[in-house]
Amino acid sequence: MKDQKIQIALLGLGTVGTGVYKVLETQKQEMLPKLGVELELKKILVRNIEKAAKKVADRSLLTDNWQDIITDDTIDIVIEVMGGMEPARTYMLEALRAGKNVVTANKDLIATDGKTLMDAAKDAEKDFFFEAAVAGGIPIIRPLKQSLEGNRISEIIGIVNGTTNFILTKMTEDNMEFSEALQMATEMGYAEADPTADVEGLDAARKMAILASIAFNSRVTFSQVYTEGITKISARDIRYAREMGCHIKLLGVARNTKEGIEVSVHPMLIDSRHPLASVNDTFNAVFITGDAVGETMFYGRGAGELPTASAIIGDVFDTAKNILYNCTGHVNCTCYKTLPIKPMDDMIHRYFMRLQVEDRPGVLAAVTSVFGKNQVSIEQFIQKRKTEDFAEIVIITEEVMERNVKKSFEEFKGMDMIKKISAVIRVY
Repeated sequence: MKDQKIQIALLGLGTVGTGVYKVLETQKQEMLPKLGVELELKKILVRNIEKAAKKVADRSLLTDNWQDIITDDTIDIVIEVMGGMEPARTYMLEALRAGKNVVTANKDLIATDGKTLMDAAKDAEKDFFFEAAVAGGIPIIRPLKQSLEGNRISEIIGIVNGTTNFILTKMTEDNMEFSEALQMATEMGYAEADPTADVEGLDAARKMAILASIAFNSRVTFSQVYTEGITKISARDIRYAREMGCHIKLLGVARNTKEGIEVSVHPMLIDSRHPLASVNDTFNAVFITGDAVGETMFYGRGAGELPTASAIIGDVFDTAKNILYNCTGHVNCTCYKTLPIKPMDDMIHRYFMRLQVEDRPGVLAAVTSVFGKNQVSIEQFIQKRKTEDFAEIVIITEEVMERNVKKSFEEFKGMDMIKKISAVIRVY
C-alpha cells in the first residue's frame, strides 16, 4: 500500500466542497511525508458539470452519476458535503455497505439519524468520521471521543452558531436592534437568504444533539433538544444585561444529571467574566467540564469554506492512516448508555424578566404574590422605569423550576395590571 495511492471521491462542490478541493490541492506535496501514502481525488459528484467545471483544473474529475463512484472499487474514501437528508443518507449508506470509508460534515443527518450510519460503518468495519459537523474548523468531536475519553463529562456549553453570535455582537457593540444586525449579517454573507435555521436556534440544536450524544455516551437526537432563537432579543435587553455585568449569547447547554440529560439551546445572560462572554463576531467556542480535566475551552472559526474543509481533511488523513495500517472502524459509536432526556419543564435556571405594568400602588405586591404562590423566589428587582404609559420592572429570580415560571406567566396573562411580558431570558 505504501507504493500505491488512496483514491477519494467528493460528493458536492458547493462552498465546503470547493474548500475541500482547494485544501487537497495545497496538501499534495505534504501527503506522502505526513501519511506515508498519496491521496488522489478521482471523482467529484455534482449536479451541473458545466457550472462546476469553472472550479476545477481537470474537468474529467466531474460526474453527475453516482454509479460512477459507488461501482468503482478503487475508491476507498467518500467525502459527503452535499448536505441535507437525501440523497446524502442513501449515498453514504451505500458507500459504507460497498466497503468504502465515509467522511461527512452533515450535521442535519447525524443529529437525526446518526445511529443508522454509525451502525452501517460498524458492520462494514469502516471509518465514519464527522468532525466538521460541529463547530467548523474547531477540533471538538475527536477530543470528546478520544482525548477526553477518560473523563466523566458533566457539562458542555457552547456558542456553536456564528451567524447568531455575529448578530448579538453587533447588537451589543453598536446598539443595533435585531432586524438591523440581521440585515448586516445578510449583506456580509454570514446569514442565508432564509436565516431561519440560524436565528431560531435550529442549527445550534443539531450540533448540541451531536455533542451531548458523544459526551454523555447516550443518544440525543435533534427533536429532543429544547430550542429557542434570538428573534425576540432587543437592544434594550442587551443594555440591561450590560448594566448587570452580563452579555447575552445564544448558548447550547448540555448537562449530565442524576435525573437524566438536560440539553437545550436558547439565549442566556452570562457573566461578562466568563470566557464565552468574550467570544464575538462569527467565532464559535465550546466550554467543557470534566471530572479529571476540569474546565477546558475550544475556540475558533465555526464555519466557512476553509475552516470546515480543514476539519474534513483532518478526518480524511486519519482515515488514510487507518487504511494504510488496516485498522479502519476502530473508532465506533460511543453511545453505549440509554439515559433519559429531562423535560424542559423540570430544568432549573435563574431568569431575567422584563414586564410592562400599570404605574400604580399594589402592582409589585401582586406580582410578588403570584411568584410566591408558584414557588418562584425573587433575587432582586433591578429597575423601575417609566416607558410610555406604563412602568417597566426588571426582575431576576433565584434558581427555579421552569414549570413554575410558566405557571406564573399564565396567571399574569389574566391580570389587567400586567400589560406585557417583554422578555424572559434564562441566566447562566
